[in-house]
Amino acid sequence: MSKSAGTSNPEYVTARVRSRRAGLFEEDDYRKLVRMSPAEIARFMEESSAYEEEINALGSRFSGVDLIEYSLNASLAEDFEDILSWCEGKLYGHVARYLRKFDVWNVKTVLRGVYADTEREAVADDLIRAGEFDERLLERLLDAGSIEEVVEVLERTVFGDPLADALDDYESSGVLVPLENAVDRAYYDLLRTDDLTGEALSEYREFLEAEIDFRNAINTLRLARSGTDINPSEYFIEGGVLFSAAELSQLASNTDELVERIRESRYGERLSDAVAELEDAESLIGFEHALEAALLEYADSLGLVHPLSVTPVVSYVLAKEREVDNIRAIARGKEAGLGPEEIEQELVII
Repeated sequence: MSKSAGTSNPEYVTARVRSRRAGLFEEDDYRKLVRMSPAEIARFMEESSAYEEEINALGSRFSGVDLIEYSLNASLAEDFEDILSWCEGKLYGHVARYLRKFDVWNVKTVLRGVYADTEREAVADDLIRAGEFDERLLERLLDAGSIEEVVEVLERTVFGDPLADALDDYESSGVLVPLENAVDRAYYDLLRTDDLTGEALSEYREFLEAEIDFRNAINTLRLARSGTDINPSEYFIEGGVLFSAAELSQLASNTDELVERIRESRYGERLSDAVAELEDAESLIGFEHALEAALLEYADSLGLVHPLSVTPVVSYVLAKEREVDNIRAIARGKEAGLGPEEIEQELVII
């Protein structure tokens, strides 16, 4: 029987997920990590239940930052495979579709690698094998020698048509933003086809609306600061509640007004601290990090409102992603010779 058939089991999955959530690194752990060498970071990870198995399995083949990178990606993929194995019925379908965000990650990673002429091995190291793409498709993407070849490899996937439509804008502008936005829109269009009726899914539906709103804000700012003459409204993602395409285009050049719009929205009460971080952000990277923290905080708050739904699972997925991203940023920062204060600016912590 298909895992998507039958009765859902949110009580069981939520209990398992919350147990793993309790084992994630906390702010004090990150303060320790930023003052460690890569070898010390690997030992710290080995002492945690989340990474012990991966560090031990890969320790004979890799060391330093490489060991950390491979262990992080392996842990992430295994974690989400475990979650899917616990899910039954409609819950399985909701979680499986949400986890296709890692197909999005992998497509963007390959596009950026080809665009920057990055070594194949370095791109492969950054892939996260937690979506629906199989190894054969990922290998074909890694073998692509041009942006056009990447788009061709993906023509039979959910991203194929949107990428093909965005190719002209990429070629005329010379920046990846149109292609990356096309991938985002394809993903959220897929999520919007999900059946989210019923009280148990109301918070998840509200979370997805928030994620789309925040993604629209980030994408619009990227376009506005890319130096191209592309109209942000052409790459607007449908499904949010905070902006229309025309309004977001107007706000793209006024970050203060954009933040105020978020503060006055339904997100403001739950995100007062996060909105303050948005106001203090001094760069696009800082603004994106603050929005990511705000989204995680929002997912957590919604999961408490209706704990026996898909929302606590999604909240854990976001939290695990942030942990992996934070540890990776620390390791790479150490490798680049950055100091603790510089590295801390790259972390997303709530």
